[in-house]
Amino acid sequence: MFDKILIANRGEIALRILRACQEMGIKTVTVHSQADAEAKYVALSDESVCIGPAPSNLSYLNTQAIISAAEVTDAQAIHPGYGFLSENADFAERVENSGFAFIGPRSETIRLMGDKVSAKEAMKNAGVPCVPGSDGALTDEPSEILATAQKIGYPIIIKASGGGGGRGMRVVHTEAALLNSVAMTKNEAQTTFGNPVVYMEKFLENPRHIEFQVLADQHNNVIHLWDRDCSLQRRHQKIIEEAPAPGVPERQKNKLAIRCADACKKINYVGAGTFEFLYENDEFYFIEMNTRLQVEHPVTESITSVDIVQEQIKAAFGEKLSFRQKDIDINGHSIECRINAEDPYKFTPSPGIINRFHLPGGPGIRVDTHAYGGYKVPAHYDSMIGKIIASGSTREQAIARMRIALSEIVIEGIKTNIPLHIDLMNDLAFKNGGVSIHYLENKLGIKS
Repeated sequence: MFDKILIANRGEIALRILRACQEMGIKTVTVHSQADAEAKYVALSDESVCIGPAPSNLSYLNTQAIISAAEVTDAQAIHPGYGFLSENADFAERVENSGFAFIGPRSETIRLMGDKVSAKEAMKNAGVPCVPGSDGALTDEPSEILATAQKIGYPIIIKASGGGGGRGMRVVHTEAALLNSVAMTKNEAQTTFGNPVVYMEKFLENPRHIEFQVLADQHNNVIHLWDRDCSLQRRHQKIIEEAPAPGVPERQKNKLAIRCADACKKINYVGAGTFEFLYENDEFYFIEMNTRLQVEHPVTESITSVDIVQEQIKAAFGEKLSFRQKDIDINGHSIECRINAEDPYKFTPSPGIINRFHLPGGPGIRVDTHAYGGYKVPAHYDSMIGKIIASGSTREQAIARMRIALSEIVIEGIKTNIPLHIDLMNDLAFKNGGVSIHYLENKLGIKS
């Protein structure tokens, strides 16, 4: 096994990876910006290296600084966590070429699945159901664009091939608005992602967001860890996730989960990955694959008892998966609330010093956070400061335990979205299960 791993990330996921390494007897190196010098995981790691000032482009996105930190500390592998460089194929290739193991898929796989057009084509070839849309990228010929939209049927959505995070998308309801919308999305795609290629899909008006977790090793062994429902979102950013997805026939989910695992074999996938789908009118439609660890991985760990981070590390080292598909059962239900340093209803960030901090406990409660009393939440990064995961033998018990946990947690000195989570745990539609991706925004009166 690796002797030492460098963790190329920050926040709660850096601490999560550090703990997994400690349990496996692996030494850790954390990298940090000047703004994160006092972070808990920096103090707990065996070694730490400052890689630059607060802005991400000068620190956590600084490929050369991260590679240099691995070199000077004699790390053998780099774990990218999620966000930042985790799905950057050029970074993964640079890590590989520098003689380190990248704890994730191969760079060519990240590149294949990172391009939405090539990813969709790969999934079609693997028998995974996709949203009806254009055959590849849209051309510059107006008549062809208009004909494609007419064949699909309005409303349609224009998407950037290199997009992500809810950016690079535009919904079109009429033919009159189509060509201008395509031009605008292309310009946005070029500016934001450096790639002007866009494609077209049928716009599903009231779907759910359901995803499937997979694990693969270097010996072509692949298993799935079932499904998650991530439909409670605001502007394509997830707020609450749960596993398994309620109200979807088990036979239907099982069939698709097997297809996802088979697709991994066809693209020679290695590590942890997530297939994301829209689900509407009892049909699943593939939208993208995340070639990394997901924020919401704890709910899957809770219902399967599989440590996804440790399996990532083992796969990168060349070991076989610790489990076979027949070993994986669903045990109960799990819900995750993302705790963000922000106004609970206006969603404006709320950086600052946490002067009182008390975490909840009790049966079935897990808290992943790097925050503590006296911690200064920096203004430079994502507002998430932790996650509460509540598990129970039933969905109703998981919700009840989450409600109690949210009533116990104390975070003072900054604003958080805890009041919103309390509201949602008491929301009748959520408690009934199966809300769409638009439910939260409609509830709060927010335009997408």
